[in-house]
Amino acid sequence: MTERLDRRGFGLRLTAGLASLLLSGCGDEVSERPWVRHLLDKAEDMNYWLQRQLLPHHALAREYDEADLSPQFRANGSTDPEDEDYRRLAANDFADWRLEVAGLVERPQRFSLADLRTLPSRTQITRHDCVEGWSCIGKWTGTPLAALLQRVGVRPEARFVMFHCADTISVDRYYESIGLGDAFHPQTILAYDMNGAPLSVAHGAPLRVRVERQLGYKMAKYVMAIELVESFSHIGRGHGGFWEDRGYEWYAGI
Repeated sequence: MTERLDRRGFGLRLTAGLASLLLSGCGDEVSERPWVRHLLDKAEDMNYWLQRQLLPHHALAREYDEADLSPQFRANGSTDPEDEDYRRLAANDFADWRLEVAGLVERPQRFSLADLRTLPSRTQITRHDCVEGWSCIGKWTGTPLAALLQRVGVRPEARFVMFHCADTISVDRYYESIGLGDAFHPQTILAYDMNGAPLSVAHGAPLRVRVERQLGYKMAKYVMAIELVESFSHIGRGHGGFWEDRGYEWYAGI
């Protein structure tokens, strides 16, 4: 087991080091140069392959006790979306909010928060690891994404789950994506409660993603719609997420 972990650590350090070397001190225009993008994609492919080889498919992220909860949980990313539709929904405690689930599904549906709370739920106390280097432990309750996907029916050609969000950074709307393997992982949930209370706006109300085996930028906040797709090349800049479009790895496994 030690040898497996050592090899995993080496692979992750190698790919992270390559990405850091290429991106340090560089803006978006550098990460979009074809040769840089090609090297980043190859490094990411290696990272993804190593993760899948060295970790069991349904290996669980560590879960903690109530006593381990962070006294203050730092909010990552956006903390107060300026979108007018979102603010109207927030002013009414999200009573009119609906999660649209569409794309490559058999039965497209829309869910209210009340609808989601009637579905099976999972509570987990896990550590949030930010790419900026900080970590916090929080308690999350929500609908397992697998339960939602089973309800709508995933079509055979679907490969990725896209999360479309209400927040905008600079001029681009935030979005994220994960593969179906992570979508059906037991710890991947659509969280509506944090530390025993409904999510605050700063922490992504009314719904955020928890993908516990990946870094924090994968855990999209302010989720408005979920879309099943065969490819994300036509969405955003085509790399699967807001930060991925700017050079971050698509698979941010930890």
